[in-house]
Amino acid sequence: MQITFFNAKKYDQESFDEVNQDFGHELRFLEVPLDPHTAVLAQGAEAVCVFVNDTVSAEVLALLATAGVKLLALRCAGYNNVDLKAAAAHGIVVVRVPAYSPHAVAEHTLALILTLNRKTHRAYNRIREGNFALTGLLGFDLYGRTVGLVGLGKIGLITARILRGFGCRVLAYDVQPSAEAEALGVELTGLDQLYAESDIVSLHCPLTPETHHLINAEAIAKMKPGVMLINTSRGAIIDTKAVIKGLKSEKIKYLGLDVYEEEGDLFFEDLSNKVIQDEVFMRLLAFNNVLITGHQAFFTTDAMHNIAQITLQNISDFEQQKELVNAVEA
Repeated sequence: MQITFFNAKKYDQESFDEVNQDFGHELRFLEVPLDPHTAVLAQGAEAVCVFVNDTVSAEVLALLATAGVKLLALRCAGYNNVDLKAAAAHGIVVVRVPAYSPHAVAEHTLALILTLNRKTHRAYNRIREGNFALTGLLGFDLYGRTVGLVGLGKIGLITARILRGFGCRVLAYDVQPSAEAEALGVELTGLDQLYAESDIVSLHCPLTPETHHLINAEAIAKMKPGVMLINTSRGAIIDTKAVIKGLKSEKIKYLGLDVYEEEGDLFFEDLSNKVIQDEVFMRLLAFNNVLITGHQAFFTTDAMHNIAQITLQNISDFEQQKELVNAVEA
């Protein structure tokens, strides 16, 4: 099939070109994001491939349908940026990559926790400047601490397994009970108990209308003083302004983010020579107990290979009219 990729970086092209040797599709890579102004560039393609921050609104889908697009292939798990009802109305099938490397995201979660706790990023910079003082670098043992996980999908379960290996007490909340989690020694609780008892709260749930701004002023008020808050799921699960107030009051002592609710204009681009206009984001950067990475939790060689493999398999299944196991419907 002819496939147009939007928001494609060099690493996307490399991984897809390599895997496509086994599929033989015609790939066209565009650096520009998909939006109402760029949708016309899909003309002639039977399928378009997009990422988490592309705009796939009703307007965009109408333009894609006019261009002859029949398939929207998401090279990611999340699909909250897609108007699924509009896609169905235009006869555009939507497929995704539900799980590419849950280990990558779970391991990055621990990287954020350990870095914030032991302040290795600050220690690294000190040593390079010849400063060997330990003042301000005091951490705590993870062993014996209580960690609350919001969400027990593949990533949440792997995170729980890693944390149990550290000797942590793990609490978890999910709308679905998990026998596998209980077998690991995870205690299934309600959100109020999780907030009240957790030294670390880590988010691993999808973004839905129910989870939008789940972490708000009310939720933060229920948390332990000095809590560490980690988000490697979706940015809008956190009410950023409420979290900033929590940081200022020192209710939140540590904040680790790999996602941000307004990341669409920031992440995946080199803005080092520009003035960042997002005042809320810049306020976050002013705190020395905040660690932000640019949506890189998924970014491993293993995950990139799996994303390309599953995406191209989804497209081949569509072309060959096979069952679409990774289809997303309204």
